[in-house]
Amino acid sequence: MNLIQQLAGELKLAPAQVEAAVQLMDQGNTSPFIARYRKEVTGSLDDTQLRQLEERLSYLRGLEKRKEEVSASIEKQGAMTEELARALAEAATLAQVEDLYRPYKPKRRTRASIAREKGLEPLAQALLEQRPGVSPENLAQPFVNPQQGVADLEEALAGASDIIAEWVSDRADIRGELREYLLSRGVVRSQAATKEDSVYANYYDFSQGVAAIAGHRVLAIDRGEREGKLKVSIVGDPAVMEGMVLTRTVKKQPSPSGELVKAAALDALDRLIFPSVEREIRSQLTAQATDAAIEVFALNLRPLLLAAPVKGKVALGLDPAYRTGCKIAVVDPTGKVLDTTVIYPTPPQNRTKEAGEPLTRLIEKYQVSVIAIGNGTASRESEIFVANLLPTLKRPVSYLVVSEAGASVYSASKLGAEEFPQYDVSLRSAVSIARRLQDPLAELVKIDPKAIGVGQYQHDMPPAKLDSALGGVVEDCVNSVGVDVNTASWSLLSYVAGIGPALAKNIVAYREAQGHFTSRKQLLAVPKLGKKAFEQAAGFLRVAESDNPLDNTAVHPESYPAAKELLALWGYTPQDLKEGGIKDLKQKTAARGYGEVAQTLGIGVPTLTDMVEELLRPGRDPRDTLPPPLLRTDLLQLSDLKPGMVLEGTVRNVVDFGAFVDIGVHQDGLVHISRLCDRYIRHPSQVVQVGQIVRVRVLEVDPVKKRIALTMRDLEETATN
Repeated sequence: MNLIQQLAGELKLAPAQVEAAVQLMDQGNTSPFIARYRKEVTGSLDDTQLRQLEERLSYLRGLEKRKEEVSASIEKQGAMTEELARALAEAATLAQVEDLYRPYKPKRRTRASIAREKGLEPLAQALLEQRPGVSPENLAQPFVNPQQGVADLEEALAGASDIIAEWVSDRADIRGELREYLLSRGVVRSQAATKEDSVYANYYDFSQGVAAIAGHRVLAIDRGEREGKLKVSIVGDPAVMEGMVLTRTVKKQPSPSGELVKAAALDALDRLIFPSVEREIRSQLTAQATDAAIEVFALNLRPLLLAAPVKGKVALGLDPAYRTGCKIAVVDPTGKVLDTTVIYPTPPQNRTKEAGEPLTRLIEKYQVSVIAIGNGTASRESEIFVANLLPTLKRPVSYLVVSEAGASVYSASKLGAEEFPQYDVSLRSAVSIARRLQDPLAELVKIDPKAIGVGQYQHDMPPAKLDSALGGVVEDCVNSVGVDVNTASWSLLSYVAGIGPALAKNIVAYREAQGHFTSRKQLLAVPKLGKKAFEQAAGFLRVAESDNPLDNTAVHPESYPAAKELLALWGYTPQDLKEGGIKDLKQKTAARGYGEVAQTLGIGVPTLTDMVEELLRPGRDPRDTLPPPLLRTDLLQLSDLKPGMVLEGTVRNVVDFGAFVDIGVHQDGLVHISRLCDRYIRHPSQVVQVGQIVRVRVLEVDPVKKRIALTMRDLEETATN
């Protein structure tokens, strides 16, 4: 099976789609560009499908390269056979390739290699033949040679046994069968490695099938083992595993050498094969668990980045703290900092009255409409202070507790210092918190995605793999929204397809030196921004100040002639777009027929469809259609919660076992996966996503452990709070 057919089968795509996408990728095109502007070529593959294809393509090409390396090595040794060549060609995983290569792979110095140096390999071969009537001692006698390091029969037979054990260990069929058995029937077992209580107490006497164990349990067990709290092993039926080895090594016909071969084979199982396969399976479980966890990260990150912005409002960011006070920053609707201060309403100062006066003054002076409170240290006390202050104000003001994950990382970063050199680290955090409410995407791209704090076990993930996956999500989100080239930070621009950090900084430097861009074409004057980068990026960059209104849409410059012809078809020009879009464009095009119009323009129907949508609402932000965040004017105490209450809340995190929901009591409640809906689901992400506003019913409140159990089922049966 060739590569294209294999990818098509695995990803359930048409071979023509795969072949076209692979060709485009090999030509240096980015996933966002292919997904948006090459739909006719790929059959409208989306960015997620393209990234899956790219990742799998990379693995399979790596597999083929490794097969070539292994084949060349075996050929060089003169050991290649037709059977081995066929097995290598059919190997579907790197593990299978390495199993086949094991007997021919250069080995470090082992017990078996030492025995070979003593000339005992012919003895091992003779013993393995298990000839009837020939005793091991008689076979070993000629190999006793003190000068060669073989002092007696016992030493000769021991060395030969080590060689046999290594031969058995190198057999791909034995390893393959044992691996498959443990994957399907093996058990993961963890036991306490300490007598002290810990967060891993649930795993002090735990066992679950390898095939059934959940990824989050694997990651928890792995961490517990690293921290010295757990001892972990893979367990199988000894009789079954021994049978796998002995049926392939010990002949049925009785032989004096049979018992020695049996002992060597069992030694191979216990000392060499099982520990190696156990490590492989543990690694495979961890890899699968991390892949699933990274997928959850990606699922959570996307809606967080694409959350509806709070536009057109002056926002006040409050970064809570105890001893050093709460840092305040007021920003205008564009994110420009208007004022800053520090107040001390939290312990140990508790100066709530003194804090209320400057905060009220700032709110009135700048007409603040919304307050963003960070959810870190002292957040609860700060929220109480704000909630008590709001009723005393002359203007309506609401607030929202926002995740401040990564805000400290940004504020202490080089980027934060470059953006706000006049402010200290804590005030930069307050600015970031306010801006997260106004434009989550523009602010969160300044932070390392894994520091944003959605998902689980982020610190246990392979850094390169996590960075690649989350970076891809950020890139897709940025390009789906579009970027104003005249206002965007270099960090936001760096995620535009084809740009990257170096070109992004060049764009900003050019903008600062030459003034605002007045057209997309002007980007070609930016140092080192060539035609290929322009092709990839242009459609995702917006130039609102351009004389050509198409420069403020997602219509790619390569399609401008078609767009102008489309407008002319109905008696319009691009200048008519400045009045807010061509409202009847869709109806007129549909009436003529998309297929006929596309043929007239010389473009595909997918491109025409996207073009019409853009010309209906030029410069539109797709996030504007999303529900706004849930703003509050009061708050609940944990003691206010009673079982049966029905509340509105915001999903803050989605993990394998459920969803955490902010219901306005500072401590997020957990909706277990079994309580998310009335049907079976494999993962909570099938029902909820980060940022979604949901109705929940309180099931149980544990004030000591500060745990809240919630449900999203049977809400209509209970009166709301």
